[in-house]
Amino acid sequence: MRRLNLALGERSYPILIGGGLLSRGDLILPFLRTPRIALVSNTAVAPLYLDVVVKALEGVGVGVTPIILPDGEAYKTWESLNLIYDALLANRCDRSTTIMALGGGVIGDLAGFAAATYQRGVPFIQMPTTLLSQVDSSVGGKTGINHPRGKNMVGAFWQPKLVLADTDTLKTLPDRELSAGMAEVIKYGLIRDLPFLSWLEAAMDGLLARDGDLLAHAIERSCANKAEVVAADEYETAAAGGRALLNLGHTFGHAIETGMGYGEWLHGEAVSAGMMMAVELSRRLGWLSGADVDRVRAVLQRAGLPVKGASLGAERYLELMSHDKKVIAGSLRLVLLKALGDAVTYADAPREDIVAAIEACCRE
Repeated sequence: MRRLNLALGERSYPILIGGGLLSRGDLILPFLRTPRIALVSNTAVAPLYLDVVVKALEGVGVGVTPIILPDGEAYKTWESLNLIYDALLANRCDRSTTIMALGGGVIGDLAGFAAATYQRGVPFIQMPTTLLSQVDSSVGGKTGINHPRGKNMVGAFWQPKLVLADTDTLKTLPDRELSAGMAEVIKYGLIRDLPFLSWLEAAMDGLLARDGDLLAHAIERSCANKAEVVAADEYETAAAGGRALLNLGHTFGHAIETGMGYGEWLHGEAVSAGMMMAVELSRRLGWLSGADVDRVRAVLQRAGLPVKGASLGAERYLELMSHDKKVIAGSLRLVLLKALGDAVTYADAPREDIVAAIEACCRE
């Protein structure tokens, strides 16, 4: 088992990575106020892992209230959030009850938002079961739901007490989901860890073949990168750089997800196409070479990810991007690359260059 720590003073918490962790109720018990958990999962994950987790928790004397939601990004809504509230109230869950998320990013975001708001805040634990959630969404405390006008526009910062990433869950992950998670892994190499990018290029075949040691290393390195960034800028308030740099490709990608309808593109797929737009824009600004762009395209394609965006039209992209959370005083700040491994937030990209980058990277 690998162990990292996200350093946030009194709210610091461990990130545990390894195989067989879902059956380790003893790892969870020390993080509970009282031996009671409301376990939020979905119809895809619960049949695979719910019984294992419940048995492990009951084995150490913890009572479990399962709350099973529909599966998919389309259900990351107020309606699903209210299903959690209804179950918590119906089962008389109090402020000492811990809410635990067992699933991917959608479940983690929903359960985390419920934990942040139920009775003004209850303890929260993340048990991510997808690669994307293990390397990104389960770490850092961002929670929320989607709005028809924009992704993740309603939510809260609410840090978990523990993140427990069982790499064995990746054995049952569909190939498309594995590739989608790889987009967030590659992102860390692009924004701040060039040696990791080189390692990923060499290890990609083994990662896609689900080599356990390679995946554990990729998850650990990704989480270590994110933990450092979040510890320095938890609430994404740094005037330059900071936590916002973790959003490389996300402004473009969220436009794809919203414009196409939530669930049509997986989040990692949209981020991959969005990163290509950001890289192309960085090239047009004179920061990256054509060879750099080709290198990014190659590693994304090797991971099985799209490098062309949805054909929404540049004006529709810009309209959707205007709702991005990085917009300040009407100014759109984009995460771009000064060089591979060196990301910046930038608000002065000419509109015509943004449009050209979008058009160059859209699917025909």
